[in-house]
Amino acid sequence: MAELTFDCIDVQPLKYAASPTLAFKLRITELSGQPIHAMVLRVQIRIEPQRRRYADDESELLTHLFGDRSRWGETLKPFQFTTVSVMVPGFTGATEIDAEVPCTYDLEVAAGKYFHALTEGVVPMVLLFSGTVFGKGGPGFWVEQVPWHAQAEYRMPVKVWDELVERYFPNVAWIKLPKETVDALLRYKARHAIPTWEAAMDRLLAGEP
Repeated sequence: MAELTFDCIDVQPLKYAASPTLAFKLRITELSGQPIHAMVLRVQIRIEPQRRRYADDESELLTHLFGDRSRWGETLKPFQFTTVSVMVPGFTGATEIDAEVPCTYDLEVAAGKYFHALTEGVVPMVLLFSGTVFGKGGPGFWVEQVPWHAQAEYRMPVKVWDELVERYFPNVAWIKLPKETVDALLRYKARHAIPTWEAAMDRLLAGEP
């Protein structure tokens, strides 16, 4: 029976991807010396917001996600970031692989709201592993499940997320609006001959008709 341990040793933005993607570098170690033929690995990543402190400006932006700060003892709970699957080639002893995680900057998504609010420090995460291990030994092949308790903690620097966003969406943020609202904004821009969305929003925020 394989004895597996998992560690996350680094996270970096993927340089040449069609869409924003984080590459989580995982180290998998097999402690018994049993050769691993292949592995189908499922990685669930959860954010654990209760495991860090927040500056006042961060707390203000997190209010719409966790409520008033006085209630954070009840509302600051772990939440899902994503789940990805990875094919692990055969190895003996230890191997390193990248789990590629597509990301969104949609501020309607909990993770998007959370990342957007942070200005420094780290994002506390826990990676939960499951899947199937294929080995070869004795009379033939054997198959077993990744132990249910397999997990790894990682504290991703906020600057990694900032670098990812800056690479794909330099100096912008995304807001999802109903079609009727977008149509009304288009009519407002046309009626006042406003050249850009930014100028239209500035005029509305200033209270101009």
